[in-house]
Amino acid sequence: MSGCSTCSTLTAADGSIKGCKSNGGCSSGGCNKMNTFDWLSNMETPAKYQFDIFEVRFKNGRKEFFRNSNDLEIYPGDPVVVDVPNGHHVGYVSLQGELVRLQMKKKKVKDDDEIRSIYRVASQKDLEKFESVKNRENPTMFRSREIITELSLAMKLTDVEYQADNSKATFYYSADERVDFRELIKRLAGEFKIRVEMRQISLRQEAGRLGGIGSCGRELCCSTWLSDFKNVSTSAARYQNLSLNPSKLSGQCGRLKCCLNYELETYMDALKDIPKVEAGLLTDKGEARLQKTDIFRKIMWFGYKNDNAWIALDTDRVKEVQKLNAEGKKPETLLEDKVGGENRESQSLNSDLERMDKKFRKGSNNKPKNKNRRNKKRGGKNKFNKKKPD
Repeated sequence: MSGCSTCSTLTAADGSIKGCKSNGGCSSGGCNKMNTFDWLSNMETPAKYQFDIFEVRFKNGRKEFFRNSNDLEIYPGDPVVVDVPNGHHVGYVSLQGELVRLQMKKKKVKDDDEIRSIYRVASQKDLEKFESVKNRENPTMFRSREIITELSLAMKLTDVEYQADNSKATFYYSADERVDFRELIKRLAGEFKIRVEMRQISLRQEAGRLGGIGSCGRELCCSTWLSDFKNVSTSAARYQNLSLNPSKLSGQCGRLKCCLNYELETYMDALKDIPKVEAGLLTDKGEARLQKTDIFRKIMWFGYKNDNAWIALDTDRVKEVQKLNAEGKKPETLLEDKVGGENRESQSLNSDLERMDKKFRKGSNNKPKNKNRRNKKRGGKNKFNKKKPD
């Protein structure tokens, strides 16, 4: 068995399944990075129309496309030996069929002769050799970090990936500035007897390779499904009325969270109906400043300078007051141009707090009375019901 039947988790040399340990039935779907679901798997496609390119997954969710030029019978989850520059490598098929064509179009990969081919389905001997090669990765990474410290290089080594033929190793690192690692490559190649490739990755990619749990309680998006990292700016937090607190807005990578962009377009559409309030609203009572905005309910709260009560206005009323102020007029109140009867400004958002205070005040007054009543029924004695001495 090559791997988990549902998420293609890697297997050990003896055939035992790693990861979820469920021996072929992972129900959570979270034990493998960048899982893919083929929603066209139940649809039969004529043989002559079948797409001959497969998506192959390597360590830490890295995926590439390879052509099945030898017409091999391959299914998702099968280990395959693929052609790579100056050697061969072992990966696991993650996707096949028409979805691969869509993925190539999405990632702008051309279907031409530059796509390398799949040699064969990996045998047990290939998997055992690949397992022994992977056992070199951690010792190599620890020793490489020591060498980096000795050379005083301003870089952080994140991961090491060996090629299945044991001829090349890729070193993934992150750095804030350009690093001259020519001396480092010489020492690594001389000590490990391999070809060395240094590949710089961003802090977001580093967090995706390492994985972890986000503040939402779920696995990181970058390590489970997110592959394209878009720019995130602080304006996304401002549009959503979020507090500009770096500790809350930053992810494990130290950059702004990618999820700030998820609902940004919805907020931008809703903000089209919200009037811009650059200055306060002028009334006969004074100037009212904007305190809070509920974007989706289209309600804006204003408050006077020396008044703790906030007054809720809908966006239409705000536009009316702004129009009056632009004409040099002032309404008598924020809620009405002319007040008839009781002043409606007293019916502010804080009225619910007043009702809550009254509720708890009544509850506190009733508690000793109820306790007295219960004690009287039981015939008990308390400080309110004591018999006078004869």
